[in-house]
Formats: sequence, C-alpha cells, structure tokens
Amino acid sequence: MMTLYSIATCPFSHRCRIVLHEKDMDFQVIDVDPNNIPEDLAVISPYGKMPLLVERDLVLYEANIINEYIDERFPHPQLMPADPVMRARARLLLHRFEKELFCNIEALENNDRKSIDRIRADMSNGLTMIAAVFDKQKYMLGDEYSMLDVAIAPLLWRLDHYGIKLPKQAASLLKYAERLFSRPLFIDALTPSEKLMRK
Repeated sequence: MMTLYSIATCPFSHRCRIVLHEKDMDFQVIDVDPNNIPEDLAVISPYGKMPLLVERDLVLYEANIINEYIDERFPHPQLMPADPVMRARARLLLHRFEKELFCNIEALENNDRKSIDRIRADMSNGLTMIAAVFDKQKYMLGDEYSMLDVAIAPLLWRLDHYGIKLPKQAASLLKYAERLFSRPLFIDALTPSEKLMRK
C-alpha cells in the first residue's frame, strides 16, 4: 500500500491527495506536523519537506514527481496526456506554475510583510492572464480534466486564505475553479483544515 506523508494545509500535499483520490486506489495518508517532522521521515526526505510518498522500497518527494509516478503506475483515469507533444506542453505549464505562482507560497504562508502585497498582485496578474483560456474550454488542456487542473486547484481553493483578489477579467477562471471544486473526488481529498480555508 502507498503511504503519503502530508501536511494538512499544504497545497503541494493537497495535489497528491487529489491524484490518489482520482485513481480510486488503496492508499494511506498520514498527516505530519510541519514544525515537528519525525526523525525517520527527515532522514528519507532530503529537504525535510512534505509531501513524501513511500511504497515498499520506493521513496519519492516533490508533488509533481509523485503525481506523475502515480499516474504512470495506475493509468486509469489518465491525468497526463498520452500524446508526447501534449505531455511535454503539460510539463512546461507545470514548470511555469512552479516558477511563477507556487514559488510564492512560502512567503504567503509566512506572512512576509515586506513583499506580501507585491506577491499578491503578481499572483493575481498571473492568474488573470490564464483566465482567457477558460472562455473557450472547460479545463486547462481542453475538455478533459488533467494533471494541470490538479496542480492549480489547491491554489485556487486558497485564494481567500492567501488574500489574493482577482479582477472582473478573471471571471472565467473563477467559474473554472468552481467546476474543479464541485468534483466529488476534489472534495474527498480536502482535509478538515482545508475545508475551513474557504467561506
């Protein structure tokens, strides 16, 4: 059985929980206190961060790597595109999400006063630029739910929690977010702490 070591409020752990639920497989989630990571986990996680997936002798860290492994190991439903060109594009977009949006999560969670207003504005602008995609399609890559939707859903769920306000031009992104949140497996993947993040 796979065991995911997760932090109850972490958006990266949230991504992995979503994928595990989407695959409808046997797994165990163990929530870890980020301020008191057990020594045995600290030894196998080179950066001391969660999420961490353990399956027999295999230990994986980094949410995108964990999710691609799960997707390849349990291919139904497939979350990464089957076509190599589309898969490469999906990986590039995932990389951009990390570099342009998710790189700011730590500062937002630590409430870094010096830069928080600028970060919120940058993230709002970045998300608004994505919004136009949803004027023409249901999900990030078209009509099919994919790993890109999994990746961005935890951030969209936390917009109010992080104090990120979106302008009217992002209305289609907010409608897209509601589509993601209405998926029963998305709801199943939420921890009690995450449920409290949205009003």
